[in-house]
Amino acid sequence: MSGVRSFTPREIVGELDRYVVGQHRAKRAVAIALRNRWRRQQVAPELREEISPKNILMIGPTGVGKTEIARRLAKLANAPFVKVEASKFTEVGYVGRDVDSMVRDLVENAFQLVRAEAMEHVQVRAAELAEERLLRLLAQRDAPPPSPAPRMPGPFGAFLGPPPPTVAGPVLGERELSELRSRLRAGEFEQVEVELDVPEAGMPLMQLFGAQGGGEMESNLRELLGQMPGLGAGRKRRRVKVPEAATLLQAEEAGKLIDPDRVQREAVARTEQAGIVFLDEIDKIAGRQGMHGGPDVSREGVQRDLLPIVEGSTVSTKYGPVKTDHVLFIGAGAFHVAKVSDLIPELQGRFPIRVELEPLTRADFVRILTEPRNALVKQYRALIAAEGVDVVVTPEAIDAIAEYAERANERAENIGARRLHTVLEALFDDLGYRASEMTETEVVIDAERVRSTLGPILANDALSQYIL
Repeated sequence: MSGVRSFTPREIVGELDRYVVGQHRAKRAVAIALRNRWRRQQVAPELREEISPKNILMIGPTGVGKTEIARRLAKLANAPFVKVEASKFTEVGYVGRDVDSMVRDLVENAFQLVRAEAMEHVQVRAAELAEERLLRLLAQRDAPPPSPAPRMPGPFGAFLGPPPPTVAGPVLGERELSELRSRLRAGEFEQVEVELDVPEAGMPLMQLFGAQGGGEMESNLRELLGQMPGLGAGRKRRRVKVPEAATLLQAEEAGKLIDPDRVQREAVARTEQAGIVFLDEIDKIAGRQGMHGGPDVSREGVQRDLLPIVEGSTVSTKYGPVKTDHVLFIGAGAFHVAKVSDLIPELQGRFPIRVELEPLTRADFVRILTEPRNALVKQYRALIAAEGVDVVVTPEAIDAIAEYAERANERAENIGARRLHTVLEALFDDLGYRASEMTETEVVIDAERVRSTLGPILANDALSQYIL
């Protein structure tokens, strides 16, 4: 299947290691599941349809990397991905979006993914066509305005008014056109404005029918209202500068060059064969033993509704019917109160791979702060560097930050790596406020500064509950 990348399990784990620290067992499980998709495509067609994906259930406390592993896996495979909180389907007496909406969101994600790939392939031709249109606009800007057309003949002409004038741009010779193109490419028209018809933003549907939406009805209403003036995507005339006009025209020409039917077919196929649904907080819909009635009824109802989607069914979407037989489902939950065995047996059986993620230690925090490509310390240094101040964080300071994060998790709720965000915000609070006015070009954060900043906060139980 085009567009989906193939990696060996070892390569997948190696890529995940660049963003997620530890949790090797979970990385191995998702790597094997992703590779099995490629292996399935190599199997004979008569057996291929019989091979179902081995869904994964990640068990572990919050902030240990469950969501990040799934999100990075989907990005690595270039596969459609959607994250759904299972507890959303139990809110307010089980109203709101239906369970099928996760599949509609997934195919919408696939459509945008495939459309972006298709537009990328036609960018060169789209740029050429956009340049030609921009040259005509530049040639027209000095042309005299068109004279108004005569009123429509007949008895209703007074009510209908004159038809819109047609603007015929001046005919340029090859030499004039070449000269204008050279000036355009040289950047002489950067500050010049041209008039351009651009799509008009319609009224958000949630303002018309509320924020909940309605699944398939919502999609149909969007298409219907899209054809009505003022509600859909009409066009309006704007004056924009030449660089912005070039971007808008190139996007419009690229949209004309791609085949929407082919994009739609590929999106459905990509969803069915490579889609990944991340079911977060799946433990919140597990009915606890010994409790009857009340909210547990809706919890089991959500499980019953999830079951056919996970087992494999056909869901109607605006892009056509989508089969979920080979969509990979990754469930995740802390399972502090409820247990996996509290899920209904049928749903348990659809998650044959169980992976327990380990709580993060102080050594893990040190690695999270420094090793990943998007490490938190790198992010904070880059933000302050925008003010011309270079922040140097010593290894001893990083170790002290990890120590305070571990202690805060022990004394309060264990929120895993998310605790590092609160600790670093408290540490960088003063620097973030004063950086724009500082005359120093370098600031050193050492262990002593970490202790003097975070020590008093952690020593005060009431204060640490609010800040850390």
